[in-house]
Amino acid sequence: MSGAVAVRDIESAAADRYLPFGNGRSYGDSCHNDGGVLADMRSQNNIISFDAQSGLLTAEPGVFLHEIIDHCAPHGWFLPVTPGTRFVTLGGAVANDVHGKNHHVRGTFGCHVEALTLVRSDGVHRLTPDDLSGLFQATIGGMGLTGMIARVTLRMMKIASLDVTEKLIPFQTLDEYFAQAEQADADNEYAVAWLDQLSGERGILMTANHADNGNFDTGSHKAKLQVPFKLPFNALNHLSLKAFNTAFYYAKKRKSGQLLTSNYQDFFYPLDAVENWNRLYGPRGLFQHQSAIPADRAVDTIRLMLYASQRAGQASFLTVLKRFGAVNSPGLLSFPQPGYTLTLDFPNRGEKTLALLRELDRLTVQAGGRVNPYKDARMSAQTFAASFPNWEQLEAKRDPKIMSDFWRRTAQKLPKNGNANNSNELVQWTETPSV
Repeated sequence: MSGAVAVRDIESAAADRYLPFGNGRSYGDSCHNDGGVLADMRSQNNIISFDAQSGLLTAEPGVFLHEIIDHCAPHGWFLPVTPGTRFVTLGGAVANDVHGKNHHVRGTFGCHVEALTLVRSDGVHRLTPDDLSGLFQATIGGMGLTGMIARVTLRMMKIASLDVTEKLIPFQTLDEYFAQAEQADADNEYAVAWLDQLSGERGILMTANHADNGNFDTGSHKAKLQVPFKLPFNALNHLSLKAFNTAFYYAKKRKSGQLLTSNYQDFFYPLDAVENWNRLYGPRGLFQHQSAIPADRAVDTIRLMLYASQRAGQASFLTVLKRFGAVNSPGLLSFPQPGYTLTLDFPNRGEKTLALLRELDRLTVQAGGRVNPYKDARMSAQTFAASFPNWEQLEAKRDPKIMSDFWRRTAQKLPKNGNANNSNELVQWTETPSV
């Protein structure tokens, strides 16, 4: 279906049928509407205007982030916030209020949205951050549930080069990482840590800033490698991951202490270099678990989460730890909160993996944290409510003609009287972990 969905089309649709769709890069079912219709927004892919002096860009929702980079970088501008792939749409970045390696400085994507045009079943709404109706706030991070985003005005970030100057800092324990994470954020635009989840707590803290060499060559967007067909088995098993992690750790450790100039694609989008990388997980796919943990509970909770994964015999292919700053998002259901975020990717091994994920949910919410909804395919309605106690405010702003599988699975199963918002009731909701 075309992304050019007019108001009259939405009004004539059956209830709970539509869901705007970007490029389908979410890990869960927030972009699924298996019982209805997906409105493919990728045909709405025009850059309407760009002011090279102010950095203001206005574009339609189906424009890809790499197209925005191609358009703006020659003038010295870059995305103020970018997720781990450039193959997502502008509308998807807004709807998920994505974050990047510089949350401590720039906050989320929604912090840089200056205006939105939203098409709903009740008409067209032109929204700005000072919108009194609450629709702007609900649309930022609203997972497409408030209406069809027709236009976005985004303020880009001025840079001196697309290249980044990177520094690699090995650590052996989480205590070492946490001792330097705050200062690393204070000194750098970007900071992220990779963890060797299979060998305890060692990892590499990677910090970076844009270089000053004036290189604005966006390069090729073609993947360097590819997985050409679906594998009948999971190639990312314990042995292969242990070998990869050991090689990766020591390769990075040998470069520690040096200032390395890296291509922006290698730093921001390493997975984009492997086309169809998800096929490595085999026919059953993967689950990703991303949590946000308050700073005062982060050390103990993240350690418990890593140990729980090890005890369960589950190997995470990509384990990432980042610090979230205190920059508030305008989004009603934005995922980041001050503290730290841990991301783990697990091959789907059925109930054993699901049991571990329930335990990770429990540890997250017990610490006062939250589980990322747009990276999720299986959290309970109760875990969602405990993570986002203000979920009913989004439900109140949801377009009645729009629904997703995620919202059916979570919010639609919760009572609307506010009783489910008490995270202290988590013990009654959560299954006994079996890991």
